[in-house]
Amino acid sequence: MSIVKVQRKGQVTIPTRLRAQVGLRDGDLVEATAHMGKIVLTPKLLVDREYTPAQRRVIDARLAKAEADIKAGRVSDKFSNHSEFIADLRNAAAKLGAKKARHPAK
Repeated sequence: MSIVKVQRKGQVTIPTRLRAQVGLRDGDLVEATAHMGKIVLTPKLLVDREYTPAQRRVIDARLAKAEADIKAGRVSDKFSNHSEFIADLRNAAAKLGAKKARHPAK
């Protein structure tokens, strides 16, 4: 348990130990709710707001296929690390978004 002081404009500092326990970093988003007389802060992923539903479906489908391929031993040397793979996923999602912008649904 930690005691923190409410500053001007309702600001509080979450102690380092608590941030580390839940994996909060500078710039992370939290959801604030009132529950039974308490304020509850819940960490939220930026990914929820970063992609459209169509882009998220593309990413989820590719991740599911990748996980199945890895489990089955079907791997290639196209990507040397996970960062390259994620960059490729983002590129594919951006292309899908650009394609939909050129040909909007009616």
